[in-house]
Amino acid sequence: MSTATAIATGADSRRLLRSSAAIVIGFLSVAVLSLATDQVLHALDVYPPWGEPMYEPGLNALALSYRILYTVLGGYITALLAPRRPMRHVMVVGILGLVTGTAGAMAAISIGGLGPHWYPIALALTGFPCVWLGGVIYVGRQSER
Repeated sequence: MSTATAIATGADSRRLLRSSAAIVIGFLSVAVLSLATDQVLHALDVYPPWGEPMYEPGLNALALSYRILYTVLGGYITALLAPRRPMRHVMVVGILGLVTGTAGAMAAISIGGLGPHWYPIALALTGFPCVWLGGVIYVGRQSER
């Protein structure tokens, strides 16, 4: 192996690692922020105790609203951390969110008794556009500089 090939391979490995990290951190930031906010709202007795269904439309709308904000932030974080082509990384996070959100909605609906069906469906449907919006905001801010 030539020195140039070894250097290129090392650079490619670092770029792949940074790309993977951008995707994982962007995705996990949404999950961690959402669960942390859920925990605070459960502890404050805004939400019913863990394990009990939540049918109150206003509480489900509250949960959806901060999840939407966190998903936009997750797209922004992904784009920020991407070594190149930030929107491609954002699209990967969006697809991961769509797949996991759809699986979650299907599971919640088939189990039943967890709350209104519209909530997990809304989570699945809003994930991709929200993460995409976060990426667009990041790219737009970069073009202004």
